[in-house]
Amino acid sequence: MIDFPAPDRTGSVPLETVLAARRSRREFAPGDVDLATLGQVLWAAQGITGDDGRRAAPAAGNRGALETYAATGRGLYRYDARRHSLETVREGDLRGDLAAATGGQECVATAQAVLVFGVVEERTRSKYGDRARRYVHFEAGHAVQNALLQAEALGLHAVPVGAFDDDALAAICGMAEDERPLYMVPFGRPPA
Repeated sequence: MIDFPAPDRTGSVPLETVLAARRSRREFAPGDVDLATLGQVLWAAQGITGDDGRRAAPAAGNRGALETYAATGRGLYRYDARRHSLETVREGDLRGDLAAATGGQECVATAQAVLVFGVVEERTRSKYGDRARRYVHFEAGHAVQNALLQAEALGLHAVPVGAFDDDALAAICGMAEDERPLYMVPFGRPPA
């Protein structure tokens, strides 16, 4: 397990400034994102924000349907929101493999980190039935928007990616049979 430092809950950039500045940017400086920055973006996307276990992004019934992965040059990790830490899934740089699963999108290969959001729909279906499919898509959208806004507030470039081969991406991430990928966010420092 890799523990993150505590997330910054104060912020220094007004939300309106972040909203006005947010753009999809696909160019990144080489290297890896630092641990504190990766932790901050993951916390904004799916972190626990209160003693009641609720997360930063809205989720139908707080069922924990999303699984969040982070790929860096060091490896692929699963985010543990309750511990605000990473669990190693696979070692080594898989960003090229992730890019191949997107049909070769260069921004995925060159990002300092890539978030992958998977979903276990049954966790939400057990409470909401057939509406679960809709709700988990909403949830992924909320989490991705939070990640994008946090990246912007930190002066990072980021872009949402939804075009990928589901089976290839699930295999790279080692997703369980009942889990499927929904969304990706490559991000990192802007090029010099």
